[in-house]
Amino acid sequence: MANKFKASFVVVNEKGLHTRPSTELVKCATSFKSQVHLIYHDLTVNAKSLLGILMLAAAKGAKIKVEAVGDDAEEAVKSILDLASRKFKINY
Repeated sequence: MANKFKASFVVVNEKGLHTRPSTELVKCATSFKSQVHLIYHDLTVNAKSLLGILMLAAAKGAKIKVEAVGDDAEEAVKSILDLASRKFKINY
């Protein structure tokens, strides 16, 4: 059975999850084999889809759940949480 791992992060970027941080998130998620999804309110999107992440329209302070299923699920989720804690490598 495939591993499943869940966690959540809060968007700390001033402008929320706009195009640049979302692009970093997609790059991070696509480096893993696992299926990775982001859940915000009642919307679930593929973390490997830029358009999907932008559809969340997550502003600063939004709490986003991350769920991954697959062999490297735990690493995928931890990498995304780490990226989020570093503001998706974006400094204004």
